[in-house]
Amino acid sequence: MEIASMNNNDKNSSNIFTNGLLWFKSLYEKLFAKIIGIAKQFKKIGKDDPRRVIHSLKVGVALTLVSLFYYFQPLYNGFGVSTMWAIMTVVVVFEFSVGATLGKGLNRGMATLLAGALGVGAHYLASASGKVVEPILLALFVFLQAFATTFIRFFPQVKARYDYGMLIFILTFCLVSISGFRVDEIVDMAHKRLSTILIGASVCVIISIFVCPVWAGEDLHKLVANNMEKLGKFLEGFGDEIFKSAEVEESKDAKKSLIEYKSVLNSKNAEETLANFARWEPGHGQFKYRHPWRQYLKIGGLIRQCACRIDALNGYINSEIKAPEEIKEKIKETSKEMSIECGKALKELSNSVRKMNLPISADEHITNAKKSAKNLNSLLKSGINNWEEINLLQVIPLATIASILTDIVICVDEIGQGVNELATLAHFKKSNNKEITTKVVEKIELSNNNIIEGSRKVHDCSSHDVVITINESNMKL
Repeated sequence: MEIASMNNNDKNSSNIFTNGLLWFKSLYEKLFAKIIGIAKQFKKIGKDDPRRVIHSLKVGVALTLVSLFYYFQPLYNGFGVSTMWAIMTVVVVFEFSVGATLGKGLNRGMATLLAGALGVGAHYLASASGKVVEPILLALFVFLQAFATTFIRFFPQVKARYDYGMLIFILTFCLVSISGFRVDEIVDMAHKRLSTILIGASVCVIISIFVCPVWAGEDLHKLVANNMEKLGKFLEGFGDEIFKSAEVEESKDAKKSLIEYKSVLNSKNAEETLANFARWEPGHGQFKYRHPWRQYLKIGGLIRQCACRIDALNGYINSEIKAPEEIKEKIKETSKEMSIECGKALKELSNSVRKMNLPISADEHITNAKKSAKNLNSLLKSGINNWEEINLLQVIPLATIASILTDIVICVDEIGQGVNELATLAHFKKSNNKEITTKVVEKIELSNNNIIEGSRKVHDCSSHDVVITINESNMKL
């Protein structure tokens, strides 16, 4: 019995030891997997936008520079403990884009200057009233400025551009006016704090502008152009998808282009943020001072309206339309032409915005889309004779698609007008040595009633020379 109990104890001990080893092994594996996952996430974030890595390096350089005020004794003697305000300023002011950094830097600098001056004035006014009245006046001043400044923050224009400055104004006024009740050298303290804050903000702005700058205006410009291109890709592929047979397999590229538009629906906040930052930026590259950034918001709103209609249109791609083949065939070509022409127009407008050229070629596609919309409208009204024999419930999806496509044509026309306004305000240039390719189908009736089809390629050169090439490979006389 004793031997059996000893064996059981040994087995229990070995089991506990084995379970412990397994637990430590699983813990090690989980920890290792977690580290690998974090490393992969680091790599993905840096690969998605390499500017993030550069921005992180710039912040490190800025903090290292301002921390030198603490390390070197002569600099520390000049500013003392107030040097820490320069480090705090770099931490809170340095943002990803130049516009965001400039906006925060100017807000912080101006708010500190104004609030510091008012705080010193409030301190002297309160101290001149005597020791008994001084704390009462200081409390009253703090209450009044906090109430007024906080209420002003609710103004939409102030909230959009100066909200951070208002917060700093409240903080600085309270620090200066209240600290003056216990500190005698109030002017010297305010001077040191203002100087170190301006030093920190200046370091941020200089590094942000001159070391691999990230321009919010350029990001907004690209975002609007990319959003138009995404809608254009969808519309170009929609005609083939909606009327294709069930046996046709959809490619991965087609699937991707048909879902890219969804990101446009949620782009409003990003556009407004970038436009707000862009207005702080100085002129750079093709974007001059006082560039019409508000026009981008108008175009972005029109693009989202079009994307909403496209989202409604997307619901019919995977649905089975049981309308009679006769009606489907009549509506198919016109609807397909409307969709493709709208897609081409949006892609041309996107290319025009991206290159900052006048959107000349997009007008032709918009005109063609309008003609197709009129043809579709006429077809629905008078082109189908046997409406009495048709089940209307089967035709409703086709009629809905036609209606949505007509609305999309209107939206694309409005987007084109918005881009034309932007081109005028931003002084878009005319493209030189531009090759415009148009396909013109010529139907010429000869004596034997044969049809000659040709395509013309017009090369528009700056020397006003026009070369016309007619393909007559299929000509039958």
